[in-house]
Amino acid sequence: MSSFPHNVDLDKANLRDVICYLNKPKEEDDPGSVLVSRVVAIFVLLVTSTAATMFPVLATNARRLGIPPNLYLVARHFGSGVIIATAFIHLLDPAYEEIGPASCVGLTEGWEGYSWPPALAMTSAMLIFLVDFLADYYVSKRFGSQEAEEEEPFDLEGDKEPRRSIEPLLERGEESERNQAAFPNAHSLAEIPIPREQVHTAEEDLPAFYSKMAAFLILEFGVLFHSGIIGVNLGVVGKEFSTLYPVIAFHQAFEGLGIGARLSSIPFPRKYRFVPYVLALAYGLTTPIALAIGLGLRTTYDSDSFRAQAISGVLDSISSGILLYTGFVEMLARDILLNAQPWDKRRLVVAFTSLYSGILAMAILGKWA
Repeated sequence: MSSFPHNVDLDKANLRDVICYLNKPKEEDDPGSVLVSRVVAIFVLLVTSTAATMFPVLATNARRLGIPPNLYLVARHFGSGVIIATAFIHLLDPAYEEIGPASCVGLTEGWEGYSWPPALAMTSAMLIFLVDFLADYYVSKRFGSQEAEEEEPFDLEGDKEPRRSIEPLLERGEESERNQAAFPNAHSLAEIPIPREQVHTAEEDLPAFYSKMAAFLILEFGVLFHSGIIGVNLGVVGKEFSTLYPVIAFHQAFEGLGIGARLSSIPFPRKYRFVPYVLALAYGLTTPIALAIGLGLRTTYDSDSFRAQAISGVLDSISSGILLYTGFVEMLARDILLNAQPWDKRRLVVAFTSLYSGILAMAILGKWA
């Protein structure tokens, strides 16, 4: 049986029929006038999501703004908390409601007798681990070991510029210093400021770039999946729209801040300097576009239908596995446990406070969306 029953005889019905009846699609009771607020929501979510994602990227590339270094640390670890809480509260828990053992789908023939959400989450996490390993293996074979890059980890105190080697220039500068007596008014080449645009991040930064980029694309893939589902559901939902709309706006802003903080830490070579803006815009556009699609499907698509519940549950489970792997391995493990940079007490307090604040914020939002 793959549809909701229209009525149930409690004397004869089994557990599956009762649960499916209680979860059957509701009648649309959302007045047509609310359509205007949904159209406005498209633009509000576009601005909110894009601005939150772009801010860390723009702040990193515009030093004249004078952004405090600790703000990068806060954004980075707050975003890590947001991603982890999203995986648990906003993806895995809804997946249990949609296709779990006690759901209408989970009690249907072909689905019953097995807990699908954790199995799908585990499968996606392990597949992402394999992809991550193969990407790192390819980068190490193609460009050499990244040991040098790991010995000088990324500076979380605000030094968002990739470390650039100027050893050849310094060597030439030492030669010029030996001639200082003959040319007393000459300056050492090592003392000459090197314009940012003349410094190349060439080959020595490529392994770090490709490794970080692969990890980020995995993260963005899972987040975009989730954002698309959110947008479609917001477009077709009934009177709950007024409650979900502001919550999702905050949700997208927090998640966007985390995405942007990750983007700002990637050492993009000069020819790829446009990529972070494209990726930030992709996140900003996903939910508004999905919301517009949901508006177009309002009369034909029901997010409470059996098929929609099954599809959404599978996608939520897969996305939760992706974000759990990314959150714990790519973020917490690499940023904190495997970070060779010494932690002073102040930075440690800021990092952990930001991390748990991000988790708490998204956990609270989970009460409504």
